[in-house]
Amino acid sequence: MLVLSRKANESIMIGKDIEIKVLGIEDGKVKIGIDAPRGLEIYRREIYVEIEEENITASKQNLNLENLKILFKK
Repeated sequence: MLVLSRKANESIMIGKDIEIKVLGIEDGKVKIGIDAPRGLEIYRREIYVEIEEENITASKQNLNLENLKILFKK
């Protein structure tokens, strides 16, 4: 893991297209801004983990074809 120190209004570049900027630091919290291509998905880690868990759960469900046909007719 690369660890960098930044002050407010300083930024980090990831490649040519992604800039992560420290917008402010207040009450022990860091506010960051991310400038990235529109199509790039960006999530807080806890949300990303929830999405991954939901995807795993959904992939394990056993759906039969008749039930799928009914679902898609709605």
